[in-house]
Amino acid sequence: MSQHAQHVAVVGLGLIGGSVAQTLVADGRRVTGWDPDASTRELAGAAGVEVVATLEELAASGAPLVVVAVPLRAVRATVERLAASLPASTVLTDVASVKGPVRDAVQAAGLGDRYVGAHPMAGTEHSGFAAADPDLLREVRWAVTLDETTNLDAFLTVAEMITGPFASAVHPLSDDVHDAAVALVSHVPHVVATELLNLVVGSPVSEVAQGLAAGSFRDGTRVARTTPRRTQAMVTDNAGWVAAALRLAARDLEVLASRLEEGAQVDEFFDRADPLRGAPAPDRSTRSLQIGADGWQTDLTERGRQGAQVLAVDPAAASVELSEPQAG
Repeated sequence: MSQHAQHVAVVGLGLIGGSVAQTLVADGRRVTGWDPDASTRELAGAAGVEVVATLEELAASGAPLVVVAVPLRAVRATVERLAASLPASTVLTDVASVKGPVRDAVQAAGLGDRYVGAHPMAGTEHSGFAAADPDLLREVRWAVTLDETTNLDAFLTVAEMITGPFASAVHPLSDDVHDAAVALVSHVPHVVATELLNLVVGSPVSEVAQGLAAGSFRDGTRVARTTPRRTQAMVTDNAGWVAAALRLAARDLEVLASRLEEGAQVDEFFDRADPLRGAPAPDRSTRSLQIGADGWQTDLTERGRQGAQVLAVDPAAASVELSEPQAG
């Protein structure tokens, strides 16, 4: 198996999948793509993607790497269809914002031995191939998730794509660590942004509030202006971690509300985040790390949990260039 996938197939050509396809086309790689929507396929074809009419044709295209970029609720059915015709040597990855449920679906379809999870931390409130951009997912944070069964060649194939055409660092993580972290920095913010809109919709001064809304409201609600079903899907598919964080937030806000009504001190609420306000980035060191020995997956994800990033891969040497925070 080549760890430099010069031919990549993309399943689902919306905002994220379309951006993946456009980036790879711009890099000179061959891209085969499929989307259930005919107008989307037409747009993608005009942008240089080799569009096929069916998912089965895509699976048979010979691409050594397939990127699943369908909505979360369509992942299980999609990988089940792929499993019927995907060659045994093909590596499978995805771009979903939740990793545990995707791995469960992939394993249930019998594709777990060639799966590596991926999640680019970027997007917009828009959707569809027309909103895709070849630079949207470049030089952004990408999480890559592994478990103890992850194949070394498969990991190197996915990591090479991310550090190569996407010019991005890889954050190697376990599924649980990824899902817990994105609940805090992505999914809960989407919920809070939606609640801000809900508060305005239900207020007797809604029209006045909308007329007065400026930068803080616009910035705080941007992500809630996307398709609500898309947000709902990622929140419900990460329900355990999101619910736990929301209960903590609700507890803190209830305490704040009570103290405001009592005229009590509220310094602690507003000061608790001081460690994150203007905190300097830690010093980092870079070194080459050989991977592939027994337990390499656990070692790499533990390093990722502590802040390590993969900057480049050397498939021939089975090594990665690793950037890690310096202790102290």
